[in-house]
Amino acid sequence: MSSPEAKGLRLAAERGRRMPEDTPVLQLALTGLAFDGKPILGAVELSVAPGETLAVTGPSGIGKTTLLRVLAGLETGFSGSLNAPGRIAFVFQEPTLLAWRTARQNIRLTTGISAVAADAALAEVGLAAMGDLFPGQLSLGQQRRLSLARAFASQPEVLLMDEPFVSLDPETADEMMQLFARLRAARGVATVLVTHVEAEAEKLASRIVKLDGSPARVVAERQNKGAYFQSSASGVTSSRS
Repeated sequence: MSSPEAKGLRLAAERGRRMPEDTPVLQLALTGLAFDGKPILGAVELSVAPGETLAVTGPSGIGKTTLLRVLAGLETGFSGSLNAPGRIAFVFQEPTLLAWRTARQNIRLTTGISAVAADAALAEVGLAAMGDLFPGQLSLGQQRRLSLARAFASQPEVLLMDEPFVSLDPETADEMMQLFARLRAARGVATVLVTHVEAEAEKLASRIVKLDGSPARVVAERQNKGAYFQSSASGVTSSRS
């Protein structure tokens, strides 16, 4: 597993130093990033506090995914500075599961946790008794649940999510958002969520920033208390999707 995606999912070997609650867990001071001489991102400054969910919004193709890859350490050809913790989990637009491994193995191989712990992680997302199934035997909604389970099982200090509810029907997307909110509430993990759907940001984020322009910059920022941000940590959705 040597692809950038695999690196984004891999549990870091060293635990990052725990910081005081008022100290940002993730900080970026970007002065610019270009591909083949074409500027993609301009000056962008971001910081994320422990337990905060920051939503990054903006038009499709503006550079949101590129910004997320910078935060993950997957894009290094930028100008500026990045201070990030040792444990970062990445939920990609596509589930990026290992098709030749079972659901249980998909979690264990990227986190190093036991089979018992992996089964508990599956049960937490409504996939109990599905540990021996392969990704191809799961629906898209179930694959997204597995991707969430894998990310949270790595006990990240920062969770990065790139359009994690795309291509889902509205009911399934809402179920996934509520599931994410419960998992986040149970762990208090700092999260950066990229989405072009404003309603998703409104439901899930404590703070929302908007990218726009060419090259892309932060053009708006506001505090927000999403509908699911204070969601209870109790309860598990059953998987109908």
